[in-house]
Amino acid sequence: MGASRRRTLPRTHRPPRDAAHALPVSAAKATGSLGPRAFATLLALVALTLFVYAPVAHHEFLAWDDPQYVTDNPHVLGGLTWPDVRWAFTAYYASNWHPLTWLSHMADVQWYGVAPGPAHLTNLAMHIATTAVLFLVLLQTTRAWAPSAVVAALFAVHPLHVESVGWIAERKDVLSTFLWALTVWMYAVHVRQPGWTRWLAVCGTFVLALLAKPMVVTLPFVLLLLDIWPLGRLRLDERGIGWREYIATAGKLVREKVPLFALAAATSVVTFYAQRQGGAVAEFETLPFGTRLANAVVTYFVYLQKTIWPARLAAFYPYAPTISAPLLVGSALGLLIVSLIAIGAARQRPYLLVGWLWYVGTLVPVIGVIQVGSQARADRYTYVPLIGVFIACAWLVREVAVRYPRWRPALTGLIVLAIGAFAIEARAQTLYWKDSLALWQHAVETTAPNEVAETGLGLALADQGRHEEAIAHFTEALRVNQAYPFAHNDLGAEFRRRHQTDEAIGHLSEALRLRPDFPEAANNLGNALADAGRLDEAVARYSDALRLKPEYAGAHQGLGAVLTRLEKWDEAVAEFSEAARLLPDSADAATNLAAALASAGQFEAAAKQAALALRLNPRNDLAHRLLSDLTERGAIQATPGAARPQGRP
Repeated sequence: MGASRRRTLPRTHRPPRDAAHALPVSAAKATGSLGPRAFATLLALVALTLFVYAPVAHHEFLAWDDPQYVTDNPHVLGGLTWPDVRWAFTAYYASNWHPLTWLSHMADVQWYGVAPGPAHLTNLAMHIATTAVLFLVLLQTTRAWAPSAVVAALFAVHPLHVESVGWIAERKDVLSTFLWALTVWMYAVHVRQPGWTRWLAVCGTFVLALLAKPMVVTLPFVLLLLDIWPLGRLRLDERGIGWREYIATAGKLVREKVPLFALAAATSVVTFYAQRQGGAVAEFETLPFGTRLANAVVTYFVYLQKTIWPARLAAFYPYAPTISAPLLVGSALGLLIVSLIAIGAARQRPYLLVGWLWYVGTLVPVIGVIQVGSQARADRYTYVPLIGVFIACAWLVREVAVRYPRWRPALTGLIVLAIGAFAIEARAQTLYWKDSLALWQHAVETTAPNEVAETGLGLALADQGRHEEAIAHFTEALRVNQAYPFAHNDLGAEFRRRHQTDEAIGHLSEALRLRPDFPEAANNLGNALADAGRLDEAVARYSDALRLKPEYAGAHQGLGAVLTRLEKWDEAVAEFSEAARLLPDSADAATNLAAALASAGQFEAAAKQAALALRLNPRNDLAHRLLSDLTERGAIQATPGAARPQGRP
C-alpha cells in the first residue's frame, strides 16, 4: 500500500516560526492590559499629531464644499432636530448618501454654533482616535510594539492625509475611518472569543462606518486579508496539506462575512444612485473608459510616489491631456511585478501580500474607473489605503532589524527621520488649508494649467473684493477649458456686479448649456435677466433653479423680488416666506417678507416681520422705515403696493 498523506486543516494555535508572523490571536493579551510602554506611545502619538494639526483650530470655512455641507445647508444649520435627522437618512444631497456624516455636522452646530474652529477640532479628534485604535489593534494582534507604533505614526502625520483632516467637508473621511478601525478591533475580539454578541458588534460598527462614507465597502475584503495575517486563521506557510483544504478554509472565512458583503453591496447601489442623481458620475462620452483605466493604472504609482516624496500636493489634480505609452506600460508592469513579488513572498512574509492587497483593493472604489467628479486623483483617497503600505514597510524593516541586529540603530534613525520629515511637511501642508485664498493659490502654483484651481482662486479673490484679479483668473480658467461651466457662471456673476448685463447673460447662459443641472447658474441667470427687465424669462430661470434645488434660499428671494415687480403679491409672499424659513437668522429675508406682506395688504404680519428684522439687525433702515410707516398710518390706512423689497435679487 502507498503511504497515506496527512490531511488536516491549517493550524492556528502554534507559535510562529519567524519574526514575519504575528502571534496567534488566542495568545494576545486582553484589550484592557495596556502597559506603560503602550500608554507612553499613545501619548507620543497624540503629541505628534497635535504638532501637525494644531493650526486648524484657527482655520476658516472653505468656499469649496463647506457651504454645501455646513454654512449654506439649512438642515445642518438647524442643528439636531427630528425633521433634519429624517432628512439625513432620506436625502441624496451633495451627490452622496451618508446620514451619519450629516448628523455629525448637525451635532457641531448644535453644540458649537456655526464655528469653523470647533468643527476642525472635531475632525482632528477623530483622526487622533483612529490613530490610537490603529496602534492598539496592531499591537494586540501582532504583539509587535515597534512596527505597530511606526504604522500609527505614519498614519497620523503623513502629508497625504492633511486633506482628510484639515477640510471640514471631509468629515466623512475621518468619521468613517474611525468606525472602520473600530470594526477591525471588534473583529479581532470576535476571532479571539467568538460569540453572537461580538459578531453583532462587528456588523454594527460596519453599518455605522457605511453610514458615514460608502468608501468603506472594501472592509470585508480587508478582514479576509487580516485572516491571513496577523490573525493567522489561514496560514499560507502551512505544510503537508492540499489545496482543497486551503479552499475549504478560505470558503468558510468568506461565508462568515456574507452579511458584511451584502451590506457593502446594498450601500454601493444606494451610493451609485445618489451620485447619479446628483450628476457626479461622469459619462463615458465625457471620459472614455480607456482614459479612465489608463489614469487608474498610473494613479496607483503616483500615490506611491507621493507617499515616498509628498511634494507638490494640491486640493485638485486635473486629468492630464494625454498619458504617454511608456508611463502607462511602466506603471502596468510595475503593478504586475510588485504583485508577483508579494505573492511569491506570501509564505514567509505574509504581511507583504496583505499590505499590498490592502492598498490595491481599498483604492478600487475611488481609482476612477467609475468616475465621480472631474479630478484625476485626490489625496483624501489614500487615507485608508496607505495603511496597507505602512504595514508592509514597517514589518519588512522589523524583519531586517531582527536578522541584522547591527543595522538596528541605523534603521531606527532612518524611521525617526522619515516620521519627523513627514510631520514637518504635513504641518506646512496644513497651513495651505487655512482659507480658500491660500488653498487655491497653492493649487495654481503647483498644478497649472488647472481650471478648477483658477476658478477657486477667482472666487476667493472676489470674496475679498479683489474683483479685477478674480476676473483675470476666471478668464484664465476658460482659456484652459472653454467648456468649464463653473468659470462661466462665476465670470457671469462678476459681469453682473459690474452692470455688464449682456456679457453676464451670455456667460450664464453658456454655463447652463454646458451643465443644465446647475441651480446656481440658473439662479444667477435669473438675476441677470431681472436686471435687464426680462421678468418672465427670469421667473422661468428661478423656477429651474428651484426645481433642481428646492431649498435654494437665494432663488426664492430672487423669484419673490421679480413677482413683486409683476405685482403678484400673494405669490411673492409665498416665495419670501420660504426664504425666511430657510434663513431664520437673516434680517434681509425677514425685511423682504415684511415688505411683501405689506404690499399684499397683510399689515399685522408685515409689522411682526419688520420687528423681527430689527431684532436680528437693529440698524436695518428699510425695516425701520417700514415699521414706522405701518405704525404712523395704521394698518387700515395702508394700501397694497405701498412697500416693496429693495435692491436687486
